[in-house]
Amino acid sequence: MRVAVVGATGLVGTVMCQLLAERNFPITEFYPVASARSAGKKLTFKGKEYTIITNEDAVKIKPDIAIFSAGGSISLEWAPKYAEAGTTVIDNSSAWRMDKTKRLVVPEINANVLTKEDKIIANPNCSTIQMVLALAPLHEAYGIQRLVISTYQSITGTGVKAVRQYEQEAAGEENVERAYPHPIYGNAIPHCDVFYDNGYTKEELKLVNETQKILNDDSLRITATAVRIPTTGGHSESINVTFAKDFEEGQVRQLLSDTPGVVVMDDVKNNVYPMPLLSHGKDDVFVGRIRRDHSADNSLNMWVVSDNLRKGAATNAIQIAEYLLKNDLV
Repeated sequence: MRVAVVGATGLVGTVMCQLLAERNFPITEFYPVASARSAGKKLTFKGKEYTIITNEDAVKIKPDIAIFSAGGSISLEWAPKYAEAGTTVIDNSSAWRMDKTKRLVVPEINANVLTKEDKIIANPNCSTIQMVLALAPLHEAYGIQRLVISTYQSITGTGVKAVRQYEQEAAGEENVERAYPHPIYGNAIPHCDVFYDNGYTKEELKLVNETQKILNDDSLRITATAVRIPTTGGHSESINVTFAKDFEEGQVRQLLSDTPGVVVMDDVKNNVYPMPLLSHGKDDVFVGRIRRDHSADNSLNMWVVSDNLRKGAATNAIQIAEYLLKNDLV
């Protein structure tokens, strides 16, 4: 199994490499791929040094799987070239997610849609992944009608430049190189990705469109507000959901507890609830503050947290690769 990681030097790419090693993915040949300025440098994987190569070189090698985390423009240009060469691409950017010809996959929910013909597979947005993993069993049981989502997203979701801005501001440095239009240290910025003319950001609309696609239900009514907060790991979400059917809180907790990849942390008497600090470095989605919304019929509030670099990105992508391998789809 010959595997390329495209964007291997970035925040998510680094975690992808770590997870491929941690999960003992059966690699016979490993190719770290990055931009021309990184080509020729060394990268250590499973105790061995590898030379970073460019996309031009990697496509010629025709790896079996290429896991992309190099940004949308790179994916749009290079994913089709890899696919043409026979490589199965798992792409972590937003480039292919809403393409009607491409699968958008959270393995625990809809990996069964994948076939050998799917040569470019989209990894959902980090905030979407953790949310739909918690919502899918509830949608099946009660039928979701409406979602109101507020996200509180780590600076690591923006990338290395944002982490550098945070660290420079925390250290009181002058002439800070900004990833955001405002200071992030000690602040909360209600601005994730670009604004559209309708007043919503790209990140907010990802939560709407991707959720409908993954749950295969365009009738879901969804609205979102996405906020960037000064944490260095883990996205948090306040989710208000209205169902078609009524529910029992105990049954909701049981359904979530029985869902692979979901951990219920919901003991408020002992101050137990999910927090980004607790999710850091873990692959699970943590759910707590589960409580009925008494202001509307059949409605529920919940708090969902996950490490955005792991299950929100790298882990989900590698789980897709594992599924493909297990089911002889690559």
